[in-house]
Amino acid sequence: MKPTGNDHRTRVTRMLIRKAFTELLRQKPIQDISIRELCAAAGINRGTFYLHYKDIYDLRDQIEEEMMADFQKALSPLLETAQDVSPVKITTGIFQCLKDNADLCTVTLGDYGDKAFAYRLVNTGREKCLTAYSRFFAAATPKQIEFFYAFVSAGCIGLLQKWLAEGMATSAEEVAAMAEDIMMYGMGFFQKGSEGALKI
Repeated sequence: MKPTGNDHRTRVTRMLIRKAFTELLRQKPIQDISIRELCAAAGINRGTFYLHYKDIYDLRDQIEEEMMADFQKALSPLLETAQDVSPVKITTGIFQCLKDNADLCTVTLGDYGDKAFAYRLVNTGREKCLTAYSRFFAAATPKQIEFFYAFVSAGCIGLLQKWLAEGMATSAEEVAAMAEDIMMYGMGFFQKGSEGALKI
């Protein structure tokens, strides 16, 4: 079914509202953002805003739920038992999802971001990744897997912040491969890169 004109207008309107919201959220906390200034920044009237959202918090919640759905979709291969599921492929999907939601990632990790949402993202990854790591590292104890995940998830947040700071110029595939190599080889990652297996 082809999208109707109304569908297209709705998508464009919601995109303008999201862009204006994330730009304002870079500058101030959500409680200081008024509907009036948001509408002015988005180039819409208040009535149009209220056709889509109840208030500023409903706007935030809907944007976050959309990203969460994308993130869960990117993580879904981790639940598969097929042996041909590549960790790099999975991580690429995750970083691509983050790139597709770069505006929200930037503000979530910024001074005025929704830290509860950041926790939800990490916790979603935790549940699925622990299952995957337990399968990939069958000899590891549950405690070792827990500590490994705590270490690599914090490292991936650091990679994401660096990636955002550079404007995401590096491809999602390259960042994913880098993340996997660091996870799997630790400091040996540098030697691996010097041998030509990984280029940064």
